[in-house]
Amino acid sequence: MSNRTFTMIKPDAVANGHIGGILNMINAAGFRIVSMKMTQLSTAKAGEFYAVHKERPFYGELVEFMSSGPIVAAILEKENAVEDFRKLIGATNPANAEEGTIRKKYAESIGRNAVHGSDSNENAAIEGDFFFSGLEKF
Repeated sequence: MSNRTFTMIKPDAVANGHIGGILNMINAAGFRIVSMKMTQLSTAKAGEFYAVHKERPFYGELVEFMSSGPIVAAILEKENAVEDFRKLIGATNPANAEEGTIRKKYAESIGRNAVHGSDSNENAAIEGDFFFSGLEKF
């Protein structure tokens, strides 16, 4: 089990001014930010990041959305990080997300759901490495 996970604050939440609110919720939940940057994915890089979904019908729309504006990428640290962060962000569909979760508070829809959170320890490491070099992890 890893004590690190990866998250992205997606273009919708960045454009709507929710970076601070989301980071406050992350900190209040006991996560330590060990790496963080604001960047914008090119269409090619968004396609590479979401390659696992390439055969799914929503892939093109996802890539277009994720390259539509800046994102904030971060590696978070806490005991049981992946599972605890998945609980904090809530269900993919904000209509189904529990009260007090990031998506319940900040997401607009299934497609514009404010944040990404790694779904496994393995993917957390892969996704963190996609955005951060060893010199950028603390």
